[in-house]
Amino acid sequence: MSFLQHNQTVLFQGDSVTDAGRTFTNPNGLGFGYPAIISETFHYKYPNLHVSFINRGISGNRVRDLVERWDADCISLSPDIVTILVGINDTWRRFDSNDPTSAKRFEDEYRMILLNTLQSTKAKVILMSPFLLPINAERMTWREDVHEKIQVTENLANEFRLPYIPLHSIFDDLAENSNEPVSYWAGDGVHPTYAGHDIIANELLKMFIPE
Repeated sequence: MSFLQHNQTVLFQGDSVTDAGRTFTNPNGLGFGYPAIISETFHYKYPNLHVSFINRGISGNRVRDLVERWDADCISLSPDIVTILVGINDTWRRFDSNDPTSAKRFEDEYRMILLNTLQSTKAKVILMSPFLLPINAERMTWREDVHEKIQVTENLANEFRLPYIPLHSIFDDLAENSNEPVSYWAGDGVHPTYAGHDIIANELLKMFIPE
């Protein structure tokens, strides 16, 4: 039996990795990334389970942006499952805009959205770590900063006893051990290709459709 049940709602939250080109004028639009892959795979396997998949990822978002829109884009939707993938822009803005996010601020704001979700809904929450593939020397200078966000995400998952997917470890392993070039998984080290999105989708589907 699927982990997801009839008439449940899954909400995907995050930044551009989740957004994946969705059309904002269409509230049912899933984009071309892992939310769409999951929806297509799940409905193929379980055509009689009327599970709704909603994508509210927004390109460029940091965790502070999720805090501001959480009531409208999460709580009001009454989801049964919420997946969160955020953090890379909290690093990115340090390097392209001289606007860093400290580990403490990242943790405090992330904790706010978790507390709001757990106190205001009955949703199960799944956290995913941000990731950064070693695509070039410039991206490698970001690693220390993004690792702070990864550690905060993992610590919060442990603190709240939430399922956690270490995408950084998964993609690092692919970059090191697969026969494909790093760009096969994410052309700029941040935004997944279809193959990279498929990796994320498969990790989530393990939780949605247990073997």
